[in-house]
Amino acid sequence: MQIYVGNLSYGTTDESLKNLFEQYGEVSSAKIITDRETGRAKGFGFVTMDDDAAALEAIEALNGKDFDGRTLRINEAKPKEDNRDQKPRRNFNNRY
Repeated sequence: MQIYVGNLSYGTTDESLKNLFEQYGEVSSAKIITDRETGRAKGFGFVTMDDDAAALEAIEALNGKDFDGRTLRINEAKPKEDNRDQKPRRNFNNRY
C-alpha cells in the first residue's frame, strides 16, 4: 500500500521517514518529494508498505502525531489523476 505523508519538516530525510514507519512493519520505500528546480523538499512524501494491515496500523497510529516539530497528515495515497485533458503548463523562464 502506498501512503501519503504530508506536513513534513523540510529537514526530514528519506531515511528518517523510513525509520518512523518501520515501527509498524517492513517498508519497501520511503521518498520525500523535492522541487525539480531547487532540490528543496516540498513538505510531503510517500511510503510504500507491502503489508496492508501494517500500513493501516501505521496510518492510524501516526496521523496527527508530531514528527520533527510538525503535525503529520497521513492517509492512503490516491492514484495520480490523468491530466491529459488539461492545458499544458507554460514555462515562462525560457521565453527567448
